[in-house]
Amino acid sequence: MPGKTVAVTGANGFIATWVVKVLLERGYTVRGTTRNPDDSTKVEHLWKLPGAKEQLTLHKAHLLEDGAFDDVFAGVDGIFHIASPVIIKFDDPEKEIILPAVNGTLNVLSSAVKAGTVKRVVLTSSTFAVCVSEAALFPSQPSLVVDESWWSDEEWALKSQRWYAVSKIRAEKAAWNFMKDRKDFDMVVMNPTLVVGPILQNTLNASSGDILSFLNGTFKELPARGQPVGIVHVKDVAMAHILGYENSSANGRYNVAGEAGGQCMTWAEVADILRMLCPECPIPKRPDESGAPQYCPIITTEKIQKLGLVSTPTEEALRDCVTSLREKNWLQG
Repeated sequence: MPGKTVAVTGANGFIATWVVKVLLERGYTVRGTTRNPDDSTKVEHLWKLPGAKEQLTLHKAHLLEDGAFDDVFAGVDGIFHIASPVIIKFDDPEKEIILPAVNGTLNVLSSAVKAGTVKRVVLTSSTFAVCVSEAALFPSQPSLVVDESWWSDEEWALKSQRWYAVSKIRAEKAAWNFMKDRKDFDMVVMNPTLVVGPILQNTLNASSGDILSFLNGTFKELPARGQPVGIVHVKDVAMAHILGYENSSANGRYNVAGEAGGQCMTWAEVADILRMLCPECPIPKRPDESGAPQYCPIITTEKIQKLGLVSTPTEEALRDCVTSLREKNWLQG
């Protein structure tokens, strides 16, 4: 497949930039989309990637404009749909994050149909679409295994106001419903946990911002019990996308959840690693952990491992994130 032409939506984003990087390294011709390809502050990092000047073109496309991707997708062999709204503060979650995620995904798939040449779409979803449920976040026993057959509980996510999870649940379900009777191309979905690592773009992305908030004192206390977290290196997420595209046997959903077979951690355990990586940082102390033990699920990664993905250790992923935050002067000292 290297040498083929593929498209990457939201190409200037954190995960997408890494996907573009790996694609260029493997000899693909890449058409990247962004809302404003002329904004050098948003795209200059892409032009610095090896092979970019020869193999990369950038195209203006807005996720919510009907037909915005028609010209970009014409003649491509594959599509990596990574663009999705990640908004921290909003007044109307339905209007500002949920509907854009759903309609943007359907818009991309509709343009893929029109292209007539697409063989596979790789969609970036999230474990927010897999394990946001009372059963997964509050296991009653250790070693609960969550595989790709699990779906988050949308009603529970709505009641607990986990709007990003709702957007991911609905967008992925809409995509699978769209693909139900399609025979001209197929779709593979990647469901990563919290993605961290070297930041190639010039703007701070949400997941790296979460880690920074622990390091710089913005977060005064650790998240409450019942919020387990999985850490995965961004380069592994990028490679998972490539493996999902290149392997003809790839199908369905893939959890991408880091080392230890996807064993999640508590935020207190993440904080312990960050404290070691940055002893001078004002990282919140461990909370009172008396009472019933907190069990963390295992988000199994056996399926993606069978495609050949080798996971980076959690400590290395967090170290790369901390180093990158310092290099870009978001973390002082």
